[in-house]
Amino acid sequence: MNLPPEPSRNEEASANPYASDGNSDPSFTDAEPTLEEINCATLAHLSGCAGLIGFGYIGFAGPLIIWWLKKESSAYVEFQAKEAFNFQITILLIAITCGIITVLSCGTAFALIFLPVLLQLIFGILSVLDVRKGRAYRYPFNLRLMQ
Repeated sequence: MNLPPEPSRNEEASANPYASDGNSDPSFTDAEPTLEEINCATLAHLSGCAGLIGFGYIGFAGPLIIWWLKKESSAYVEFQAKEAFNFQITILLIAITCGIITVLSCGTAFALIFLPVLLQLIFGILSVLDVRKGRAYRYPFNLRLMQ
């Protein structure tokens, strides 16, 4: 039985417009991330989801802690934790804006309250799926406050 060849890393990256080829951060090398790096990067993205769901809008704490612990030892984890942190700050600002709009509209725009949760779940899952494959994930919209 002839199976098609596995797609190369570059072909996989081109299939996902939000995936990075690793060259967007100058500290990356062509080396594949280790399993520990992949796990730490996954934890950075998942902790944002867990923070949003479990503790309100403090999802930025997990990526910030992981960045602080791993920034010296792994460029891959540093980049992914910064990306996750920046996305959590973006989600927080969106949540505040949606809350203000809901209050100003006297509750008629109540459905906007669920927008940040929905965005967090969708892009949180997409980021984890990409990072588990060893790719650098970049969110499609993100205020990159931490460079």
